[in-house]
Amino acid sequence: MAGFAKLVPSARGLLVFEAAVRSASFTAAAREFNVTQPSISRSIAQLEADLGVALFTRGPTGLAPTAEGRALYLAVREGFDGIEEVIGTIKRNSAAKPVVTLSLSSSLATYWFVPRLGAFNTRFPDVDLRFELIAGVLRGPAENVDLATRILADDDTHYHHWPFSPEIIVPVCSPSYLSAHGRLKHAGTGEGHTLVHLTDAKEQWFDAWGSVADRKTSRAKWLEFSDYAVVLQAAMNGEGVALGWLSNVSSALLQGTLVPASDRQINTGRIHQLIAPRSRPVRPIVSDIRAWMIAEMQTELKALHPILRPGILWRPV
Repeated sequence: MAGFAKLVPSARGLLVFEAAVRSASFTAAAREFNVTQPSISRSIAQLEADLGVALFTRGPTGLAPTAEGRALYLAVREGFDGIEEVIGTIKRNSAAKPVVTLSLSSSLATYWFVPRLGAFNTRFPDVDLRFELIAGVLRGPAENVDLATRILADDDTHYHHWPFSPEIIVPVCSPSYLSAHGRLKHAGTGEGHTLVHLTDAKEQWFDAWGSVADRKTSRAKWLEFSDYAVVLQAAMNGEGVALGWLSNVSSALLQGTLVPASDRQINTGRIHQLIAPRSRPVRPIVSDIRAWMIAEMQTELKALHPILRPGILWRPV
């Protein structure tokens, strides 16, 4: 490139030359550059002096490039086309909205994130979101997403992780169901109640139900779904009592579409975390979204204090 600068001291001369050949007129080139025709003539004369050859012939039929001029024009045009294509690509990429991929449970997306899309779009008007949803128990790798919710061991080195919400389980139902069936007694038989449960969490979370879930003695009716978002929707529709994970039901509890179905509230001591893979840098926009999500959840957790048992948000039971 240093050698090129010595061959052609002024790149503007090549721009003027290309316009003159393309338009077959110094006058037309002058209009394109918003200068006078003599200015174009001087630029071409300087380029010819630098190269030591004539680039144009001037005859009764007008302006025409010489053999050397035609060869130079082809090279310059090819170079300009390539530069134009690259610059166009750069501008398109810089103008495109960033896309952020989130791996969330279908229930968190449905009942926590979607109601906040208006606030999100106000805060991040130039961001497009892509959701990869998990229907059942929250698990699986998150290497190919920007941000995910998982519960990880403290010594996990594959991901960055930040606390999002304590894992608190609150049996929930609709206000109409509570009025019609009364509060669920976890030590009883469950007669007159319907228990709505997540299929692949059946064994893991039976203890959260208590003895009412003992199929040998229970007289409750069961509804099981493989998608936790459907479990919560059934509870909202008044179909029964569901185990409500606080990060998923916090908005519904505050809005009153779900209410505690019993006195039971379990803090497992575990933390739902926002995580990002360490295999690639965390983009600044991802960090901003992560901070926004955490702030939104913290605001909601504070608002839940009147609904939850004193101490439940910070002391494992």
